[in-house]
Amino acid sequence: MLDPISTTDAGSASGTGPSQDQQTAVDKALTLLMSLAEEDREVGVSELARRTRLTKSTAFRLLGILQRNAVVERVGSSYRLGPQLFDIGRRAYGPTPLMLQERLLPFLTELYVLTHETVHLAVLHRTDVMYVNKLHGHRRARTPTRIGSRLPASCTAVGKALLAFDHDAAELAIAQGLPAPTEHSVTDPAEFRAELDRVRREGIAYEREEILPGVTCVAVPVMGAAGRPVAAISVSGALHRFEPARVAPELRRVAFEAARELGAAARPRGRRRPASAEPAAA
Repeated sequence: MLDPISTTDAGSASGTGPSQDQQTAVDKALTLLMSLAEEDREVGVSELARRTRLTKSTAFRLLGILQRNAVVERVGSSYRLGPQLFDIGRRAYGPTPLMLQERLLPFLTELYVLTHETVHLAVLHRTDVMYVNKLHGHRRARTPTRIGSRLPASCTAVGKALLAFDHDAAELAIAQGLPAPTEHSVTDPAEFRAELDRVRREGIAYEREEILPGVTCVAVPVMGAAGRPVAAISVSGALHRFEPARVAPELRRVAFEAARELGAAARPRGRRRPASAEPAAA
């Protein structure tokens, strides 16, 4: 069980918030939310009041307001975070990896059926890519990936497709030093920036033996709101037989349809927005 928040640190577990005497109603409500977020279970009013150093009557009153706004849910005599809070987080930070895995599986499956090669779905995590889903091809190529694993973004096609639209992450990767898993990996900052410029212009990224000898890959970003990608989809295969350029048109189409599906899922019901034009092939 967590220790109660001290009087001087009542606004924040890190001690950066206002003192208890300085707390506004908003401060107190946020303190309750942060306390709920620390538990993967429902929490009773008495326990929340003890943790946050609020009176039980104040905690009950604020929880009632939060409940009316669907920010918390009441389960019997206890409370948990509500759906509105998750919706706010989704709108602020985009789809979660689990949601992407579920919603985009049909599009990965379509690519797999079309190509019979290995198909990946990945998201950016600082300067790495995390693989959210993977479908093994019939002509299975040796790849260093598995669901949940991470690789340096600069050495992968999915990573380049994402870094090209995230300047801060790209510059951080360069500042940390571009890794070289193979002799073909791009380690020169100027060359790497030029490649990301090309990816931004053309909307497609390639990788040829940069993460593993004998493997090549092509990737396209799945665009979200404000022209920023939320994920990238790739097709990879053995260098001696797989030609990435041949699957590029279908990959572009599938990624565009996946982005449209995510956009439709994010909009409130009853509101429709005209579909934007599909990006032209390079």
